[in-house]
Order: sequence, then C-alpha cells, then structure tokens
Amino acid sequence: MRYLLLLCLMLQSLGVVAGEAISLRTPNKDGYNLQPANVAVIVNTDNPDSVRAGEYYLKVRSIPADNLIKVSIPGSPKKLSAQYFSQFRQELDALLQPGHQVIVLMWTAPYAVECNSITSAITMGFDPEQCANTCAPAKHPNRYFNSRSLKPFNDLGYRLSMLLPVQSFDEAKALIDRGFASDYSAPAATAYYLTTSDTNRSSRSVFFPPSGKVAQRYLEIKNLKTDSIRDVQDVMIYQTGLVTVPHLDTLQFFPGAIADHLTSTGGDLLGSGQMSSLRWLEAGATASYGTVSEPCNYWQKFPNPAVLLRHYLMGASAIEAYWKSVAWPVQGVFIGEPLASPYRR
Repeated sequence: MRYLLLLCLMLQSLGVVAGEAISLRTPNKDGYNLQPANVAVIVNTDNPDSVRAGEYYLKVRSIPADNLIKVSIPGSPKKLSAQYFSQFRQELDALLQPGHQVIVLMWTAPYAVECNSITSAITMGFDPEQCANTCAPAKHPNRYFNSRSLKPFNDLGYRLSMLLPVQSFDEAKALIDRGFASDYSAPAATAYYLTTSDTNRSSRSVFFPPSGKVAQRYLEIKNLKTDSIRDVQDVMIYQTGLVTVPHLDTLQFFPGAIADHLTSTGGDLLGSGQMSSLRWLEAGATASYGTVSEPCNYWQKFPNPAVLLRHYLMGASAIEAYWKSVAWPVQGVFIGEPLASPYRR
C-alpha cells in the first residue's frame, strides 16, 4: 500500500495521471544548455574508425580540439576487469578538465566492467557489490535521477557518459548526423508505450503516460496494450518490454528518437542471447539503453518512461534525459548520440 501511494504521488508530480498535463517547466530559468566545451570525446587509438569518428564528431558539434582524448585499449574486449578499469579510470581522470560535464566513448566495445556497464563505471565509479548478486537492488543509487541539476559534475561530481557505437565509420557518421539534425526540430511525432504480453518485462508500464497530446511539443502519446507496432512513420519515443522487438525494419524514426526495451541483457551489445540495444540504432533511433548483466526486472534499473519524457520535452539532450531517468544505472549502458536535443529551446 505504501508503494502504491508513493507511486501515485510520483506520477502526479510528473503530470502523467489522467486529466493532467505534463509539466514542461525547466529546472531553473536558464534551462538545459549543454555546450560543446563541456564535452570530452574519448577515442581508442587501436581502432582507426574510433579515431576518425571522434574527429568527425568534434567537427560536427564544434567541440574544441583539446577535448579529444586518446586512449589505447588493445583488442577492444567486450568487458574490462576491475583492475584494468581502475588504471584506465585514473589515466582518464588525469586528462579531463573541470569544465567537462559529459564524456562520449567512441567505440562499441568495451561496454562492460565486470557486471557494471562502462558508462556507469565511468560516471559513478565501479561498484563491486552489485556483482556479488546482480539481481539485488542497487546500494548506490543515481543522485542525478530526476534532479534539477544542469551541471552534474559541478553539482554531484558526475560526468555523464554515453557510448557512441562505432561498428564502422559510416554507421557512426550516420548516427552523429541524425543527432545533429534533431536539434531544435520538434517535429509532429508520436511517443509509443507498449505494455506487452510479457508481464515480467512490463514492470515499468505503470509509469507509461496516458494517451493524449502534448500540444506545446507537437507530440502525441499512444499508450498501447500490444506486443509490437509496425509500418508507422512518426516515431520519436518507443519503449516496450520484450526479449526481441519485431518489425523494427518497418518503422521510421525521427532524428533524435529514443527507444529501448526492458529485457535482461540488451546492453550486451555484441552478445547473441537477446536483442542487442544496437538494433534500435540500426533501425534509426538516435539513443538507447540496455543492461549488460542480469538485473532482474526492477523498474529502477531501466529508464523510467515518465521521467525520461518530461526531461526530454523540457529540452534536455539525450544523455541528460536518459541519465535522469534511471534510478539504479549500475548495470545499464547508455548508447547513442548524446547531444541530440529535438526539444531544446
């Protein structure tokens, strides 16, 4: 009963109960205003496409040349050991500047540090306690979750990190271009929230906003009870819960679209057990999220739909909105073009 009361209060505060409009008030009068100088771009010198993609990203986003940081990760393993990561983190921290609020990792792998995601390990520090039982609740929650902070490193000591996959330079370039094209676009689009027949993977459906329109942002919300959508051409948000999401090849995503599915190992980007979160980007989305180790179906370990929608519509970039939406992100890897901001004003 206590949980239900807290849930209702949270939904009301986010304006996602029936009959209430979504609050689009910015955290303060300045609003979201992430600048190119705040972005550190990390490339792997053992991967020529990583370096090339990083240099292209600096050019497109007008990021200062000094913000390009070169590291060497031979072999691009999927997972790093805690010992290797500790040394890597020390070397990286020595190269970062106080003004860096965001870190972009220009590669596909590595994407995990033991049972942690590499993005959470870089932003919040490696958490060995989670690896003792990956199905346990997080002992170190995300202090940035649904916060008013606009400068996470200044306020919380967090440098938000996102992995921009580089399967090839051409694929990375296409993703970067989509992110850049999304800025200030606010197209007439739809947000799709699907409560599927997979009840175990629908644990966050209680946070799906009700169907309706957000007129100020030209966005229609469709809260559906179905396993999939197909042949739709107006996707800005797509959140669901399935092992594998069908019909992605029939969908048209707008630049800046964000999409993810609640399942155990979507963040095992190069794994074969379940659908990789990379499939969303390949289908045309601009950012996504998935867990690298078995999290069990705590909604706190996945993007909260109401929080993600609210901050994205308030003008947050993809990296800000996604990081604000996950209460326990230790096992989750954030991927995509971090600066995509279709609703920035």
